[in-house]
Amino acid sequence: MVRPGEETVTLLSELVAIDSVNPGLVAGAAGERQIVEHLITRLQGSGFDTHVVPAGGAADRPSLVAISPAPAGAPTVVLNGHLDTVGVAGMGDPFTPRVEGDRLYARGAADMKGGIAGIVTAAAHLAASRVPVRIVLALVADEEDASLGSEAVIAALPDLGVRPDVCVIAEPTDLALGRSLRGFAVVRVHFAGRAAHSSQAELGLNAVTHLGRFLHAVDVRAEEVRSAGGDLMATLVSGGESQFVIPDHAECVVELRIAPGDQRDPLPEVLALLDPAWDATAEVLAHRPAWRLDDTGAAATLSAAIGEALGTGPTFDAPYWMEAPLWQQICPTAICGPSGGGLHAIDEWVDLAQVRSFVGGLIRALESWVART
Repeated sequence: MVRPGEETVTLLSELVAIDSVNPGLVAGAAGERQIVEHLITRLQGSGFDTHVVPAGGAADRPSLVAISPAPAGAPTVVLNGHLDTVGVAGMGDPFTPRVEGDRLYARGAADMKGGIAGIVTAAAHLAASRVPVRIVLALVADEEDASLGSEAVIAALPDLGVRPDVCVIAEPTDLALGRSLRGFAVVRVHFAGRAAHSSQAELGLNAVTHLGRFLHAVDVRAEEVRSAGGDLMATLVSGGESQFVIPDHAECVVELRIAPGDQRDPLPEVLALLDPAWDATAEVLAHRPAWRLDDTGAAATLSAAIGEALGTGPTFDAPYWMEAPLWQQICPTAICGPSGGGLHAIDEWVDLAQVRSFVGGLIRALESWVART
């Protein structure tokens, strides 16, 4: 009999060999269709009902929902992960898994096909063992860009008859339990000026000058935001069109990272830094909330069971965003998964010892949690 850990490593090797680079990040990239087709074949063979859910209504950006058989009244657990990866620029052979010791190198190995392989293998094992739990695998597109996959899947679940009791997201955490993650907002600020010949600058209105003063105000304000556990910075700037012309426009993008419990509103936060004398406007391009693990309830008890099985605790505070706040809107949510190094870099790898431990720990945790539910 093949052990779940080794089965997971085999599946991981299959998954990283499939190009699933997000086309929202890299024009013309492969997207998620081939990896969804591969997983449909595998999961249907394990008795799962499979449903393809287009991300944002786009048929070429599929997510996969796979539902295990279960007795009436069994609790419903969503196991979630994303199938897309970032690009592969600079990588020599990104889709050929290379194993060195307990490290498997490939694009997506840690972020997050190690987690995907773990939850798929665990779900199939639990179904085969007839553990009285309804496992719903939510394997989504587009997490690395706009989260269109999870949004579409969450909206589709009621029509599929799924009302989850709890969700576990297998994002890389070094097997620690997710305790919190920061939210974020992206705000675009536009400055209007008046063009003039630069030899007669007094006849114009320099939009770049106003932008520069605003950038200084952002840096000053950032100190207070950081003291509350967040961050504030400008990440993109542009202005003017040519030399010898006073620029009549300038623009920047400001990014705000928001700590759990911080209720600041991103648009007023940015507007407060603009001088009323400037002809400036601001608009929110994206805004995602922060998240914190519940102190009580299904996510807390299942997290505790996972931690007991893995010998870890709720110590992982993610400085970046993950999709837990989206799932938290419909059910209590926990985060735990295998990790490695080089995420989004040219030397991405996952720790195979963590992959093996994760699938075994998740199986034991769900078995014990269901027995107590």
